[in-house]
Amino acid sequence: MIRAIAFPLAAILLLPASVMAGEARTIAGVAEPYKTDAFDSDTDIMKAIDAALAAAKQSGKRVLLVMGTNACHDSAWLANLIATDRFAPVRDRYEIVFADIGMPHIEGRGRSPEVPARFGFTIKGTPTVAILDAEGHVLNRRAAPKWRNAASRSDDEIYTELMEEGQ
Repeated sequence: MIRAIAFPLAAILLLPASVMAGEARTIAGVAEPYKTDAFDSDTDIMKAIDAALAAAKQSGKRVLLVMGTNACHDSAWLANLIATDRFAPVRDRYEIVFADIGMPHIEGRGRSPEVPARFGFTIKGTPTVAILDAEGHVLNRRAAPKWRNAASRSDDEIYTELMEEGQ
């Protein structure tokens, strides 16, 4: 019983002060951090994923598959954060694909169900971030769903996790 209470309480206490206060966070150099056009619904996403996997085979990189949507504040936050100068080493470490899957966890708002199905995911929130090897194997299956709170996570935590996972 104590563990059931302590874990959620600890998670809340670890949130940045701005999130605790309900304030909007900012990303240096990004005018609207909760808005993006990184998730293009007109892209042939399966072709883009295949191209990223082929490039990963050539480069020795891994693939960062961000399954989200422009309308999701957490998806937008993560896409904008990855685009910053600070995250250039992350971009160098991965072939990155932003897959517009809509919000499949909300009835009638999902798109491209073949993307999560291909990698064995049931989407419970966006973004879901899969790190793939060049063969398309998911390397972070348990951690992938936790990205759905990306806008609440610290930039340092996101950077560290992406740099460690990409090794």
